[in-house]
Amino acid sequence: MSINKVILVGNVGKDPEIRHLDNNVSVANFPLATSETYTNKSGEKVTTTEWHNIVAWRGLADICEKYIQKGKQLYIEGKIRTRSYDAQDGTKRYMTEIYADTLQMLGRKDDFQNGSAPDRSSATVNEPNGNNAPLDYSPSDAEEDDLPF
Repeated sequence: MSINKVILVGNVGKDPEIRHLDNNVSVANFPLATSETYTNKSGEKVTTTEWHNIVAWRGLADICEKYIQKGKQLYIEGKIRTRSYDAQDGTKRYMTEIYADTLQMLGRKDDFQNGSAPDRSSATVNEPNGNNAPLDYSPSDAEEDDLPF
């Protein structure tokens, strides 16, 4: 048995890039920053930031397009995927991405675009069939989540 699961709480690094593919399938890509602060040996506080490439499909991409902006805090659950591609100079490059399964917007209600956050049923969205399975999405398909934050 094996498990590929990641949980992130961080801030969106730039507005999501949205692409609309065939059959009304949409995909959103954006960077998410997670930071850790610690005190080094000399007593100074040091903050390190890790950047994660987030990929959201279908219903999650629609939520990203509508509500997610640079600076917003998100809770994301997903899977780590690594893909390769050939760069212009002919070298093989690798990119590690987080394919989001669950996305929850954190922060105050007035932090969202147009001063209004989505209702609870669309604020937390799960992709029940996984990222690669066909999915007919409507906001009523969202599952409730009992997260403590």
